[in-house]
Amino acid sequence: MSVEQIVDFAIGTPDPVRYRPAAEKIIAGEPDQAVFNHYSSPCEQFSAGVWEGAVGQWTVSYSEHEYCEIVQGVSVLRDEAGNARTVRAGDRFVIPAGFKGTWEVLEACRKIYVVFEAHK
Repeated sequence: MSVEQIVDFAIGTPDPVRYRPAAEKIIAGEPDQAVFNHYSSPCEQFSAGVWEGAVGQWTVSYSEHEYCEIVQGVSVLRDEAGNARTVRAGDRFVIPAGFKGTWEVLEACRKIYVVFEAHK
């Protein structure tokens, strides 16, 4: 393997995958989203890229571990007990597999993500 295989997010942008959470998961707003996946491992357990989300709120249930770095906007994560954490540009954190609650975008949000999904 050579340095040519290193994935540089600044070089080239993959085509976005645009979507919206399933209707039964949407709590508020029009949470249109886009994923620009820059890398997926051959085993399909690891991926990294850029996510964008419009204002809205929806339920989440993480089967994967996700590192997030918010580069634009403001969001609020709430757990099932209602505890909240506001995240904004500059924040870096990990959401462990098993987290359940809601994700609410208050200001259009953009994050760098790195995801690991263990084999089931």
